[in-house]
Amino acid sequence: MEADRRGQLVGASTGGDTVGKQQLSVRADTPSKAQTPVSHELKLHSVTDNGLVGKTTQTFMQLKFTFNPKEGIDNPVMVITDDTDSVSTPSPRLCVLKRDEGESYGFQLRVERGLRGHVIRNVMSWGLAERSGLRDGDRLLEVNNCFVDDMSHPEVAKKIKLSGHQLCLLVLDGEEYEQAVSRGQDLQLLARAHKAEGCKPPRLCHITRDPASGLGINFTPVEGEKGRFSVSLVAGGPAEEAGVCKGDLLVWMNGATVSDLTYSALSKMVKKCVDHITILVIDSESAKNYVRQRIPILPAMAVPHNLPHTARKLHLVPGPEGYGFLLRQEKTPSGRRVHVLREVDSGSAAERAGIEDGELLLEVNGESVESLKHEEIVERVRQGGQQVTLTTITPQGLEFYTKLGLSPLLFCEGNAGDRGKDSSVPTSAGAEQTPQEETLGLPSPRCCSLQKGPLGFGFNLGCVPHRPGTFISQVALGGAGQRAGLLVGDVVMEVNGHNVEDKYLEDVILLMKEEGKMISLLVMDKSGYSKLNQSQTPPATGIIDSEVGEISAL
Repeated sequence: MEADRRGQLVGASTGGDTVGKQQLSVRADTPSKAQTPVSHELKLHSVTDNGLVGKTTQTFMQLKFTFNPKEGIDNPVMVITDDTDSVSTPSPRLCVLKRDEGESYGFQLRVERGLRGHVIRNVMSWGLAERSGLRDGDRLLEVNNCFVDDMSHPEVAKKIKLSGHQLCLLVLDGEEYEQAVSRGQDLQLLARAHKAEGCKPPRLCHITRDPASGLGINFTPVEGEKGRFSVSLVAGGPAEEAGVCKGDLLVWMNGATVSDLTYSALSKMVKKCVDHITILVIDSESAKNYVRQRIPILPAMAVPHNLPHTARKLHLVPGPEGYGFLLRQEKTPSGRRVHVLREVDSGSAAERAGIEDGELLLEVNGESVESLKHEEIVERVRQGGQQVTLTTITPQGLEFYTKLGLSPLLFCEGNAGDRGKDSSVPTSAGAEQTPQEETLGLPSPRCCSLQKGPLGFGFNLGCVPHRPGTFISQVALGGAGQRAGLLVGDVVMEVNGHNVEDKYLEDVILLMKEEGKMISLLVMDKSGYSKLNQSQTPPATGIIDSEVGEISAL
């Protein structure tokens, strides 16, 4: 005999007689106080009417069970489950912002003491951000489908600024974020779960016309859908070699979206492309997922294929004669002012790093030079002390991205500097290093002595939240820290001979205050410190500054 969850008797038999119909009565005496275990009696009454033999059989059964309010009812068919609503699942929100030329997004991105993650603040009332769903205190998880919670504040702010006029942000309510972190929840998995499975990024493909097969691509309007065009290819043609796949959907061509174009207008655009064309495409299944989730398909999300020009990051270490190049401000034929690298000395650090005469400067140590004056750029280079990282591009490359309406920093050849990194370190004349010496050669720490001035020691300390260890997060221009040779990003190893690598930020600050007006710091640049320890520094979820928080108005 077996009872189901509704308390009904199923399959009762009576002495081998054929069962015609059954009745069930259930009685359970309710206890006056639930706190005390009470015995209950469950009576099952089965009546069988067998018309063939003309007799009725009655069966009575008594089952006893004990009710305990803490354990539930001692009955295998009655199950008590936990309240699943007590721990709610965090729900990320997608906010799409589209601004006009000269318009701001209307919010600030901050890193604040006592709070984890990248914090959305000062959302302007009725501004673009508020209308798009951003709220004060939200935490930023993704920028244009790229997870950013483990990136530094400058990197995240840069991604937002490079996005152009349209931006896709995945955010989490501040309270939900703190609860998720305290529970040890994987935020990257949470962000990934928000997207559909198999949602691939778009591809930015540059196609160069072949004399025999042309561009090797044709566009066909999707029936019943305005502004949607599918792709067909010539096998082995230029388009296929450039990364375009059969059945892809066209999103964007030479800087213009095609969603509002007729087939006739698109055909005219293609005919104007004499030698080459740059298109943004995506596979049809991923396109459906983007549309379903209302995610815009943007060039900033794209994986580049066959682009003719890319910006390069070059790491330079000065020799006895400096870096070995001149920086000049010049005008392009279009009237645009640019900063140009000229007169690269033979055998200099600049030449070893791969700099060529006429290249344009885009960044110094990750900071854009577009709005800086010549004197300010020179000062930024000098602030770097014994090393500097320059991001450059050719004039043709800048023109290429300008026509597309994209920043050349979106697709930067980050490994370009690695090829010239070792060669940019000056060696003794005539000295040759064996491969073993190159492998075993480790960077050396620097000792910086500082005397407190009217503005203090002239630097700020930062740390990875909730982890020991400190680094230089800011160096004041002309301050004691800069004069002593401190660089942004330097890892602090010792303070007046006391090792502080395993100490927290508050302890290091307290130690410095106790040392009075003179301190001696043993520091090392981040990459050198990582190499010395044969491991990479764990990614930060944010930067905590000991004096001022990091803020980017966007």
